[in-house]
Amino acid sequence: MSPVPDKSSALSGLEIAAIVAICVIWGVNNAAAKFATESLPPLFTGALRFAVAGALLVWFVRPPFPNWKSLLLIVGLGGPLHYGLIYLAFWLAQDVSPVSVATQLWIPFTALFAFLVLRERVSWAALAGMGVAFAGVVWMTLDAHAIADWKAILVGAAASASWAMTTVIARRTTSVPPLKMQGLLALVALPGLGIGSLVTETGQWQALSQATPMVWAAVIWAGAASSVVATSLVFWLVQRREAGRVTPYFLATPIVSILIGWGLMGDVLTPQILTGSAITMLGVGVVALAERGLRAGAAKA
Repeated sequence: MSPVPDKSSALSGLEIAAIVAICVIWGVNNAAAKFATESLPPLFTGALRFAVAGALLVWFVRPPFPNWKSLLLIVGLGGPLHYGLIYLAFWLAQDVSPVSVATQLWIPFTALFAFLVLRERVSWAALAGMGVAFAGVVWMTLDAHAIADWKAILVGAAASASWAMTTVIARRTTSVPPLKMQGLLALVALPGLGIGSLVTETGQWQALSQATPMVWAAVIWAGAASSVVATSLVFWLVQRREAGRVTPYFLATPIVSILIGWGLMGDVLTPQILTGSAITMLGVGVVALAERGLRAGAAKA
């Protein structure tokens, strides 16, 4: 195992490779979610994803479970609620690109909720970035083509808010190994999404029997590559570097999704959609960098 580097040193080639892998895995996963939900009901798709993830991660779920009340909130908000909304958003969408951009709002939502719930400081730069990010989503949604996806974009934004609240609660929770946390999340999300599917959806088994190998590949990619590999790489990075040092690079994720959506899935990219996406990502980037600067200042104080 390589030694932990000086946090202020340049990123190593291995760390850069990990960042690229995360962006590609998550970017492909957005497109995979859209592809899978074109054939399978959305909550059922999520349940299948976490059946795969749970089978891989159940071995890591062992006592003790510190701060179990907070853990329950984390896996509840970050499991069936967040992923239920995510898959519902992609199921509602006709294009993958706008929803992929909207899901990045979790970064400004996190800063906002940290201020409202934890009374953490928020800089004027972060506030400005929040305004720019939300304005970009509104501008993108008002495009004549994207307006058809307004429900999907709104649900994607709600999923971002759910994940942001999960992140805020996690800041006050005793550290739990990442694979154990992902295993807990999978074991809560699987029955939650499964029950939700049984109550609100129909035709699951018929859709499953007709699923193509590509649909199965999309589900397995989500359960194995996204839930296990990408998450493990994220936690490996933030154990070596400050989170604010690496998370701004993850803003490249929607670019991967947009390219796949445009090149392979027939997404329509108008100048207004592209401009709104760019404005949103600019705002999100400002928030991420402002948060990074604020935390660096607090650490030196």
